[in-house]
Amino acid sequence: MKVTHTMQKRETETRQAQALDFLNNRLGEPPLEQGWIPFFGKAFEFHRDSSGFLVSCQQKWGDIFTVYIAGKYITFVLNPFLYQLVVQHKQLDFKAFSLAMSARTFGHPYLNDPKVPVSSEEIQKHYSCLMGEELHILVESTMKNLQSVLKQEQMWPTDWKVESMLDFCCRITFETTYISLYGMAPKNEHKQITELREKFLKFDKKFPYLVAGIPIEFLGNTKMIRKELINYFTSRNLDQRLNMANIIKARKNFFEGHSYLQDHQSAAHHLAFLWAAVGNTVPAVFWALYYLVKNPEAHAAVHDEIEHVLQAAGQRPGPDFNISLSREDLDSMVTLGSAIKESFRLCSFSMNIRAAQEDVTLTFKEEQRVKLRKGDWIALYPHILHMDPEVYENPEEYKYNRFVENGMEKTAFYKGGRKLRYYLMPFGSGSSLCPGRHFAVNEIKIFLSIILASFDVEIVEREKSVGLANNRAGLGILFPDSDVQFRYKCHQ
Repeated sequence: MKVTHTMQKRETETRQAQALDFLNNRLGEPPLEQGWIPFFGKAFEFHRDSSGFLVSCQQKWGDIFTVYIAGKYITFVLNPFLYQLVVQHKQLDFKAFSLAMSARTFGHPYLNDPKVPVSSEEIQKHYSCLMGEELHILVESTMKNLQSVLKQEQMWPTDWKVESMLDFCCRITFETTYISLYGMAPKNEHKQITELREKFLKFDKKFPYLVAGIPIEFLGNTKMIRKELINYFTSRNLDQRLNMANIIKARKNFFEGHSYLQDHQSAAHHLAFLWAAVGNTVPAVFWALYYLVKNPEAHAAVHDEIEHVLQAAGQRPGPDFNISLSREDLDSMVTLGSAIKESFRLCSFSMNIRAAQEDVTLTFKEEQRVKLRKGDWIALYPHILHMDPEVYENPEEYKYNRFVENGMEKTAFYKGGRKLRYYLMPFGSGSSLCPGRHFAVNEIKIFLSIILASFDVEIVEREKSVGLANNRAGLGILFPDSDVQFRYKCHQ
């Protein structure tokens, strides 16, 4: 505890020194939005409306500027043609930032510490289990498990059944993902998974504060909840589970092979992995379903595509829930894929961060050089790109077929007559590209295919449109600001 307090004191002193130094911008540094509130700076403006705030800064300063947010100087680069330099620059590092954030948030040891004989590169090798044939196996397992969850909940109503859509998506997606990755208990554990989900959601509400560097001790009972969550993933509990995914087996064996890691520390790594698998998938599933159900033309087009694929595969939905679609079947659903990408475009607010490993000068153009100080963050904020009317016509509108062209996936988008290399970035970029992105997209396709093929689905009349909750801006897919009532019954 004394060590932690000393580290926090040093970090505070460093921030204070940096703040005083930054009051005098050095030659070549980007224009600075400092704010007048100590430590917080422009955090409240960013939290209130991140995109609106950054666009106002862009109009004032141009495409590159620095903002002081919650003790950090973040230089934003908003010109998509400059993204590549940031993504590929060797002196700009994602790893150190992400490792420190994960250790602080989930309570596991900081990897790549000289005292810790394990590198993050060794752990990243396990992500090969999320590609190729291993991905085929995981997708097949997820298909079966989702239908098992639906069957368990006796979901085949002949009359309309009303539910809250976010709660429905969260309940089904969480349990499906959990048992697909961590396997099943020898006996029915529906009650235990419900308790796990409820604790997870309580922890997740505090996630933005932990990422921002607020000590967990200041967040009520969050530390106790995290401890309870970690306990689900101890070796004793995992050893009892059946049909665990290969990536979890590999990680479990790897952690257990390093005696320096205590059991609860290995378990904390597993909790971090579960959050990575679920934290953004739940709101992504919600928005994909919400926009499809809300737009009759989109709903009809995607439903027809799903039915066509099912018929070609000799499949038919029914109360026994035994649909089996291959990855090739899922990949062939171009319209469904476009609808999912469109919901990503509208609701993804991730911030692609790199940290300067030393004082560095970035040369974007001959006449444009930007100096960064060691420890500064540089960030891309793709939502600005996603809402750019030069790139996407009527960007505020949901167009389910925006990413389809001549029956194929559309990948050519332009700004100012120039083709964009980066045009849709819900999963990060370069070294921060999400290794589970293929699994996530396939899981969303599986969910929508089964639900839309099996049920008639409608938004309940007189339900207000939902908006985006801004509390997770910068961290991925935003949650809705309220839930919405919908109804469903078995499709005749």
